[in-house]
Amino acid sequence: MKTGTTVIFAALLCSAPLLAQPPGVTREMINTTLPLEGAPLAETGPYEVVSESTFGKTGLVVYRPATLDAFPANDTLPVMVWGNGGCAIDNPNYAGFLGTIASHGFLVLNTAASEEGPARATAEILLSAIDWAEAENTRNGSPLAGKINVEQVAVMGTSCSGMLSIAAGTDPRVDTIGVFNAGTQPPAEGAPAGATSTETLKQVRGSILFINGSERDFMTPASHDNFMRVDHVQTFYGARHGAGHMATMYHPGGGEFANVIWHWLRYQFKEDTEAGSWFTGENCGLCTNENWDADSSKM
Repeated sequence: MKTGTTVIFAALLCSAPLLAQPPGVTREMINTTLPLEGAPLAETGPYEVVSESTFGKTGLVVYRPATLDAFPANDTLPVMVWGNGGCAIDNPNYAGFLGTIASHGFLVLNTAASEEGPARATAEILLSAIDWAEAENTRNGSPLAGKINVEQVAVMGTSCSGMLSIAAGTDPRVDTIGVFNAGTQPPAEGAPAGATSTETLKQVRGSILFINGSERDFMTPASHDNFMRVDHVQTFYGARHGAGHMATMYHPGGGEFANVIWHWLRYQFKEDTEAGSWFTGENCGLCTNENWDADSSKM
């Protein structure tokens, strides 16, 4: 895929709603996935998961362990905010993917449709999910009161929302971001002030996980370019051969990409060295996996 096409696609994803296909990018290219047959399965964690609307706030849905007795005495409950592909507000196809992550002991928040809600997600909407978690952690009568670790927050997203995660990563509350099948571009002449660009990467405050779908994902060049630009925070890069732009997120439980995320979050937030071995050292798990091209040199 030519770099120019990638630039055009990224610009359109971050501007008006995607009413038509960007030039040079077909629906087939967007919908490429890792074939399900023979693909690694999602690995669920020890907790059964419940999903529910967020108390007192429309436009969000939460995935969390159904039984909260282990928190916070025996386990932590960090926050992960997820942004859907295309900056879509509502996409139930991510439910299994997000449930797998929550099953490993995380409070996962995602945008949801509401009667008067916005048409597309923004970085501000994703950050408002952190506001909700902070309030819910102190609300009298909340089953989550005192159980959410609001000092450990991740914002992650794919495609258009991968770029939203870069913007959200400049917020001091965000400790790590995940940029999936996405990458931002150098500042464009005439772009609005504050528009997300490669300059925004310099302002990200926490660690960054760059993951893409390798040769079948037209956003791979931008993803790798962004990884190469970051030199001030812990950063990991992985390209999954054959995954394509949609990768495994619609596989049962989110498949292999769900496993990558929960390993990253357990390493970042739960001091899980076994999970961290996927990303650290020259012989890291993804570095030595024949299905991946990975770079752990910035870890």
